[in-house]
Amino acid sequence: MTDSCRDDEGSIPIRVDAEIAPLIPGFLANRHKDVVSLLDAVDHGDFEAARILGHSMKGSGGGYGFDGITDIGAEIETAAKRNDSEAIRSQVKALSRYLTRVEIVNDGSSPT
Repeated sequence: MTDSCRDDEGSIPIRVDAEIAPLIPGFLANRHKDVVSLLDAVDHGDFEAARILGHSMKGSGGGYGFDGITDIGAEIETAAKRNDSEAIRSQVKALSRYLTRVEIVNDGSSPT
């Protein structure tokens, strides 16, 4: 199953490899912190900080199996390059919704 962040219904099951499973809670906690940091950056007109955060999410999301984070990060990076605070805020809302819907599944079997 894919981790589409566009559909707002139900959970998004993400299967993670047992080797990286211990890293996932910290990774997701950092994405929650990114929500706050991104909103702060937009509030202060710091589009470079928003661009860097988006770029980082774009690069790290897929590595942990969260393609939705990669997609949202790419959108944030692009919006920041355009100084488009409305688009960044929209993507931050999408990220926040995504994070609340993620359900981690270890080894393709049971949710944690």
